[in-house]
Amino acid sequence: MITLKSLTLRRGAKVVLDAASLTLHPGEKAGLVGRNGAGKSSLFALLSGSLHEDGGSWQMPAHWRLAQVAQELPETGESATRFVMQGDVALAAAQAEVAAAEASADGERLAHAYLQLEEAGVHDAAPRAQALILGLGFPLESLNQPVNSFSGGWRMRLQLARALMAPSDLLLLDEPTNHLDLDALVWLEAWLQRYPGTLVVISHDREFLDAVTRVTVHLEQGRLTRYSGNYSDFESQRAAQMVLQQSAYEKQQAQMAHLQQFIDRFKAKASKARQAQSRVKALARLTQVAPLLLEADFNFEFQPPAALPNPMLTLQGVSAGYPGRIILQQVNATVLAGQRIGILGANGQGKSTLVKTVAGLLDPLAGDLTRGKGLSIGYFAQQEMDLLQPDDTPLGHFLRLARTLSAEGRLCGQDTREQALRNVLGQFHFGGDRVGQAVGTLSGGEKARLVLAMIVWQRPNLLLLDEPTNHLDLATREALSVALNEFEGTVLLVSHDRALLRTVCDEFWLVTRGGVAPFEGDLDDYQRFLLEEARRTREAAAKPVRAVAAPAPRAPPKVSRRVLEKLERQMEGLNQERDGLHQRLEGLTSATDIAAIGTRLQALETELAALEDEWLRLGEA
Repeated sequence: MITLKSLTLRRGAKVVLDAASLTLHPGEKAGLVGRNGAGKSSLFALLSGSLHEDGGSWQMPAHWRLAQVAQELPETGESATRFVMQGDVALAAAQAEVAAAEASADGERLAHAYLQLEEAGVHDAAPRAQALILGLGFPLESLNQPVNSFSGGWRMRLQLARALMAPSDLLLLDEPTNHLDLDALVWLEAWLQRYPGTLVVISHDREFLDAVTRVTVHLEQGRLTRYSGNYSDFESQRAAQMVLQQSAYEKQQAQMAHLQQFIDRFKAKASKARQAQSRVKALARLTQVAPLLLEADFNFEFQPPAALPNPMLTLQGVSAGYPGRIILQQVNATVLAGQRIGILGANGQGKSTLVKTVAGLLDPLAGDLTRGKGLSIGYFAQQEMDLLQPDDTPLGHFLRLARTLSAEGRLCGQDTREQALRNVLGQFHFGGDRVGQAVGTLSGGEKARLVLAMIVWQRPNLLLLDEPTNHLDLATREALSVALNEFEGTVLLVSHDRALLRTVCDEFWLVTRGGVAPFEGDLDDYQRFLLEEARRTREAAAKPVRAVAAPAPRAPPKVSRRVLEKLERQMEGLNQERDGLHQRLEGLTSATDIAAIGTRLQALETELAALEDEWLRLGEA
């Protein structure tokens, strides 16, 4: 087990752990939660051996194998499959020993090396690696692509697959869902639920924590508190504790009254019925999330829109994408005042393209996009720096925004004096000298706060939010959820945070296969849809796929079925010979015989690889 006893840990002058104690038992799956900057990653560094305690003690079984995700982006021309396979350190060591034994011409050493390679699972290593890659959302054709051909987010997925490939007794995952969309996230949940070792995971995705963990460790003010149950259980237990504190109780009641006031005001209006229902859901959950709202870096609300055009916008036969590259075609949709739409779909299907087109950052390639009179859009980009200037300051951004809105006649009664803008920034924790700090030096969470501040100040009636929670901790996510539920305008939300989608959205659109259509169902139905899609992908990948360089393109010949059948018979014969040799190995004790069989097995693998490549090439033709 993992045991911390009165442990003190410092990072510079900051005390991260102060006489903290904790016990985790073998096989437990624990979620590590706490505010940003509380020291969660420092605790991971302690467990991995990168940091050492300053006081107290801790221990972990010496024989435990540890796996975690490397944070640097890999720069290699190796194929995705080979890169992930190398995460299996036991297999890599066995392969290195075989190479060394062959070079030494030591028959006995070579025999033992081949046995070690067999025990390391060399014969199913490539399929295991490819199953991880496909599960994390890569298309089938990417298995043999070089690692450095992928973008940063996809390379981080490969780092995650490499960590999962490694045999381990302790798995440390720090925000593993950050680069995943919902289909990959659902797959990862299922994989971790089957993981037999001890798991400690840091995540700001409450539904992910609920699905995977059965223990919650809360890090607060240098102390570790263990709670039994998943994140929702922890939340309920902690809420019960905090209700006993009068100040917390009073603030919770004030927030509940604020939501109830909206419900009472609008529930009788048919046009506001859906919005009122969203507030009912938020009110039901508020007793649980009150502790998180209390510790959030900030709480905020959207100002009532100056106008609510209806419809907000209409898309007729719209094609969206980039010059020479159409991503979405024939999009027909109408967005009405008060709608709260969640946009679903796998990475790369066009969700961000749709949002950018609606926001006006991309012009439609075809069709008509009609915006309602008085439409005012608040846009949150997935990459915050798309909206920010790294050399400018928070105050500089606000002054420039005020000048732009004034010149375009889009001010809705906002006070544009510098002191008024400073006051707004102060509400989002940009006070004093921080209003003059270069944006490029801010953390991801601070940049997200600045974008939210700019959106709130504009008083939009349509919010386009593309992954707004990527850099927000759990407390700030809950504050955003409450603010969105109080917002009187329309919301289009792209997010892999299912808790936010469930709380805010009343309907969903599915972006897939070049189109956009209403999704008839809720998030549970969507998860079932994703699992069915994943099953189809696995079946498509069931054919032999080798992690070797693809043959050079050539004109497809006309292939006789008899040729394919001949190749299949040859592969079947070689597979039978290989199985027979494995059976013979089990009863052998002679080093010479074992070495001879090992050499033949290696030749068989090479021959099978060549036949499978030819079978694949001709099969595609």
